[in-house]
Amino acid sequence: MEPIIIGIVTHNSNDIFQTLDHFATFLPNPRYQLVIYDNASEKEYVEKMKDYQFVHVIEGKENLGFGHGHNQIFLHQKIAVGVICNPDILVEEQTIEQLIFLLQQDQTLAGVSPKVLNEDQTVQHLVRHKLTVFDYMLRFIPFGFVKNAFKKRLADYECRFLSDTQYSFIRMGSGCFMVIDVAKFQAINGFDERFFMYFEDNDLCLRFEQKGYRLLYTPFDSVIHLYGKGAHRNPKLFLIFLQSMGKFFHKWGWRFF
Repeated sequence: MEPIIIGIVTHNSNDIFQTLDHFATFLPNPRYQLVIYDNASEKEYVEKMKDYQFVHVIEGKENLGFGHGHNQIFLHQKIAVGVICNPDILVEEQTIEQLIFLLQQDQTLAGVSPKVLNEDQTVQHLVRHKLTVFDYMLRFIPFGFVKNAFKKRLADYECRFLSDTQYSFIRMGSGCFMVIDVAKFQAINGFDERFFMYFEDNDLCLRFEQKGYRLLYTPFDSVIHLYGKGAHRNPKLFLIFLQSMGKFFHKWGWRFF
């Protein structure tokens, strides 16, 4: 039986051991291979990941980003299905199985995205159908009255109109968790590695669309995303976010409003 590779890219992630403990509830399993590409984390951290017998760790010599790591995992694999998974995701085996089933029902699909939840079961609205500079910057404004003035626009930006009772085709799903058709991923040469972090998933999805592939969103299957919102609190990450945003709009066209 051809394995399903679950790919995780990490750099000293605080949450990965909770994620791996959760995977341990159904791994090892010959149907799955869990491959971690480590972006030059601390030695003790890497050794601790290797203690999980179901994990294969690829050690990168330097931190070249999220997209680079996943490309190292998936670009040269001769498999049909892969799972892009953040190091801060909790997912059940039956969820992965259902997403794989959905992917294999439609030859036009490049990927399937589940509903993404917080630990308290509230929804993280991570699907996008368009991106503008204004919408991105609006999220960082700390004044509630400003966000309230653009409440409808934010709801549209976050695709809150998506049905909760039927599947939907979407333009951009979140890279925190996505089941992918590996051959289609390889056909577009995977992630654009110019994006070190942030926007690489939006770019990937738009390139799938350019190629004529589609993405499916399922509201019936969910994962928990521990979600640190690093760019909101860390000045270094916020700078990386701004750099990636500039690269994205330079590539796809500047839309300010």
